[in-house]
Amino acid sequence: MHKIKVLVIDDSAFMRKVISDIINQDKYLEVIGTARNGEDGLKKVKQLNPDVITLDIEMPVMDGLTALKLIMEEQPTPVIMLSSLTYEGANSTITALQHGAIDFINKTSGPISLDLNTVSEDICTKVKQAATANINRTNSPKEDHHNYTEVKTQQFKHNETIVAIGVSTGGPKALQQVLSQLPKEIDVPIVIVQHMPAKFTKSLAERLDRLSDINVKEVQNGELLKNGYAYIAPGDYHLQVKQIGRSLAAVVEQSEPINGHRPSVNRLFESVAELKSYNKVGVVLTGMGSDGTAGAKVLREKDPSTYLIAESYQTAVIYGMPKSLAENVNPNLIKPIHQVADALIELVER
Repeated sequence: MHKIKVLVIDDSAFMRKVISDIINQDKYLEVIGTARNGEDGLKKVKQLNPDVITLDIEMPVMDGLTALKLIMEEQPTPVIMLSSLTYEGANSTITALQHGAIDFINKTSGPISLDLNTVSEDICTKVKQAATANINRTNSPKEDHHNYTEVKTQQFKHNETIVAIGVSTGGPKALQQVLSQLPKEIDVPIVIVQHMPAKFTKSLAERLDRLSDINVKEVQNGELLKNGYAYIAPGDYHLQVKQIGRSLAAVVEQSEPINGHRPSVNRLFESVAELKSYNKVGVVLTGMGSDGTAGAKVLREKDPSTYLIAESYQTAVIYGMPKSLAENVNPNLIKPIHQVADALIELVER
């Protein structure tokens, strides 16, 4: 049995030992080396050719973000960042995810007294997921192994449209590619569930807002939704959309997680399915698992004119959620990530 080979890069000897011990306890994983800073880590990446790298952000000599960029340029490898829960830590983590890191692990307390054993299962799960990620998929136009015909949209019957997007692992980079290509005057509200813990979604929204012509924000409970805005569900909160008269409002709440997810794409899609006099577009991008599939089925059942888009295998970092949609709901369109924004613009303008 081939074990997944892991390189641990961290400036703390204590952290290197804790993380290595956790990873080595899993029979499918093996730490093949450690490094004390980014510069040392780059050399080890080339020497050892790991399957997955865990990378601390704050290190001397060469920090984690600099190392990440060089790894992605010189020897692309799935990387999981170690992140602190501070505002600065969250910002750095979002930057790392948009530069190609697959996922991140929260440091649960102070720098010395890290109780990483409480998240050991999370670490091992994320390392295994990262090992399945395809970071070498390109944006070159090649045949997708799924072949779907676009369903025409003349069945859209309302003047107003809402776009709902669900995404998980690999999401920050995917969202950047979609939202940054949309024009400021796009005449729809966009509601987004990105699987992400509390404290990180605000940094994600702020960064996407800086990179996009449309307005991007972390949504607040009761907020009225405006066209030309993208609203991201806060981490650890479900987002639903509710009709109030002729307006749409966000409902942000903490009912039980659905299949382990809060926010849940299914919960968002199911709420959108209830809206009257709105055309509905559901989009499912990269991510593990199947969140969004059950909600998409409800969208279709309640409104057969709902238009569903899945990211294609060609570009999805993790082809789980979009694959589930493709296989179980028959989306109208399957597109590589760099063509999703154009598809949305065309739909909204029809």
